[in-house]
Amino acid sequence: MKNAVINGTGSYLPERSVTNQDLEAKLDTSHEWILTRTGISSRHVASEHETTSFMACKAAEKAVEASDIEANDIDLILVATCTPNHFFPSMACHVQKALKISKPIPAFDVSAACSGFVYAMDIARQYITSGTVKHVLVIGSESMSRALDWSDRSTCVLFGDGAGAVVLSASEKSGILASTLHALHDEEALLSYPNYATEPHKAFIGMRGNEVFKLAVNIMGDVVDEVLQDCHLQKSDINWLIPHQANIRIIQAIAKKLNLPMSQVIVTIENQGNTSAASIPLALDYSIREQRIKRGELLLIESFGGGMTWGAMVIRY
Repeated sequence: MKNAVINGTGSYLPERSVTNQDLEAKLDTSHEWILTRTGISSRHVASEHETTSFMACKAAEKAVEASDIEANDIDLILVATCTPNHFFPSMACHVQKALKISKPIPAFDVSAACSGFVYAMDIARQYITSGTVKHVLVIGSESMSRALDWSDRSTCVLFGDGAGAVVLSASEKSGILASTLHALHDEEALLSYPNYATEPHKAFIGMRGNEVFKLAVNIMGDVVDEVLQDCHLQKSDINWLIPHQANIRIIQAIAKKLNLPMSQVIVTIENQGNTSAASIPLALDYSIREQRIKRGELLLIESFGGGMTWGAMVIRY
């Protein structure tokens, strides 16, 4: 049985950066208030032409360039997003066109909010280990700024835009060792994003932050234990934690549960904010291009998002 191994990564961030000081001029908030509670200092905000599909395509091109394959070698494209600029054609089909892939491969989007990338990586792994495909392009791309009420200081300070991509390839080497995914209907609407077509009067992201924070910390501790048990590893075996970048306090709490120093945690939230399904692949590409993580090291990725959805994965890079 072949394993799913990271072959190449890529990312894209919009040119425009919005700082906390920029928001101070428009909202009843401050740089210090935002930074101390979230860890965010600035976030990238997409311009009109930088759509979710545009950013996905740019990240995908870089991931393919960084791999040892050509675009036409790709057998499957998955895009994790909760902010598509079209429901169809899918973002994945836009990427297929941008990469000039001539064969009619399967391409589809995955909707699991902030956990979308972990979900998509697990789907890719199943395709590869079953022998169905050899190379899968997995992307997380989000235009969160278009889903925000910019007068709501409880949400608009948190999110940013961007895209990250990974080429997974079949290999005899170790790659994805284990993963676990979960979902449970959010009956209390702690975190939601209504459809504009059906609820235009409230079609923005809504969140009850304190309750989401407490739930995320508790659940992520459990799912980390679960995935480590699945691959017969100890917390001390993990070299790097690459978490969903939602809130620095959540990240610190997960690191504490793992007994990992923050020097072994990839943190990009300060200058990117919460980019939902794009945050983990953005952080992964950053850490690889900065040569922080090395081949053979063990990575733990984990995420929690609307749905509620959550999941974790252990990868031998």
